[in-house]
Amino acid sequence: MKSSSDPDRELRGRLIRSLGSLREMLPGSFVERKRACGRPHCRCADGNHLHSQYQISVLMDGQPKALNIPAELAEKVRQKIEMRRRFDAAAASICRVNLKRFLKEKEDRPA
Repeated sequence: MKSSSDPDRELRGRLIRSLGSLREMLPGSFVERKRACGRPHCRCADGNHLHSQYQISVLMDGQPKALNIPAELAEKVRQKIEMRRRFDAAAASICRVNLKRFLKEKEDRPA
């Protein structure tokens, strides 16, 4: 029979187990830009019906880079970048639980 469990440990365990689902994450920020292509008879020439251009903005070798993304991959890339945000949130929660447990252990230690 399982003894009364620590909710923080359960949370930490769930978060750690969920990290595997984020293995396809990508770094950076997803950017959608609207722009005119420059062709005089295109629908975008009026300035109202602009074309979408997708990019991810990342740091590579310490320098910011914008990488173009084909429109057919835009949603997939957006989801993979969102995975990174979920990873960061999970890592922050795990660290909070670990810090709380460490401080409790330190407090309970005999002087």
